[in-house]
Amino acid sequence: MRRHGILAMTVAAIAAVAGPNTGEAGSGPWGEGYIPNLQVKNQDGETVRFYDDLIKGKIVIISFIYTSCTDICPLTTARLSQLEDRLGDALGRDVFMISMTVDPKRDTPEKMKEFSSAFQTRPGWTFVTGALEDIRAINYKFGERSEILSEHRNQIVLGNDATGEWQRDSAFSDLNRLEMTIHSLDPKWRDQVRPPAADATNKTGFALSEQPGQALFKKICAPCHTIGVGDRVGPDLRDVTTRRDRAWLAAFIRNPAKLRAQHDPAAMTLVEKFPAVRMPALGLGEQDASDLVSFLEAEALRLHEAQNQTPLTAHERGDHAHHH
Repeated sequence: MRRHGILAMTVAAIAAVAGPNTGEAGSGPWGEGYIPNLQVKNQDGETVRFYDDLIKGKIVIISFIYTSCTDICPLTTARLSQLEDRLGDALGRDVFMISMTVDPKRDTPEKMKEFSSAFQTRPGWTFVTGALEDIRAINYKFGERSEILSEHRNQIVLGNDATGEWQRDSAFSDLNRLEMTIHSLDPKWRDQVRPPAADATNKTGFALSEQPGQALFKKICAPCHTIGVGDRVGPDLRDVTTRRDRAWLAAFIRNPAKLRAQHDPAAMTLVEKFPAVRMPALGLGEQDASDLVSFLEAEALRLHEAQNQTPLTAHERGDHAHHH
């Protein structure tokens, strides 16, 4: 997780998983006796056995995060929350999600609970912490071996303990393919192959177009934000260009931590409203930020026109921004 620009890492992650990387356990060495059955705590403070209670006989999706992370961890978790929506009722019944901390010293169950709540996670998604040596022992078995937080692995692990099928993937890969990969771990599903059903929860409130910034929005913004659908992990961005000055938006997109450090009033308001997960530094350049702002502006106009509403005038935008 070296910080050389989150956008570059995201693009690299997508390229790296054009085809899934089948894991070390494809032939079955993982499972009971390999995966530690140590005691851990979930986000509700309950003590469980890692293998017996969370892995044994299950299809699982495992990610590695820490709650104070300011770059890739929130993006990974937000992306998985989109996958959670797609899984629907299968989550907690056929498929289980596990987010393992790599910082158990600081990630108490309370912090893990706050983090999971920010993403509105449902039953079937467990956030795991515990004693330092136990968490490290578990993570080590899944290939997470660095003790430097900023260098922990970005990949997720997918597995079916019952069949011994395991592989690595990326939360930033195509969601359709990722969903199919997870379902295909279930032999019963493989025997009844069918295309995934349309899922209204995946609609983010914007139409496909060639508008500059749209691809960026879909990959790095949509996991946390919608346009006209409502708050998600972060605020709904419909009409944000009428509420905030364009230069401020570009500056915040490029370096939100800088504005928070300066105690910028608007940035601090966002901290108060969304305390558990703060917008990370995305590694975007000036042109990327400008393209994103242009896309948000165009989407606001499109939505107003679609609903036969008159967009705010420049004078009204100025008054609105002044009062917010």
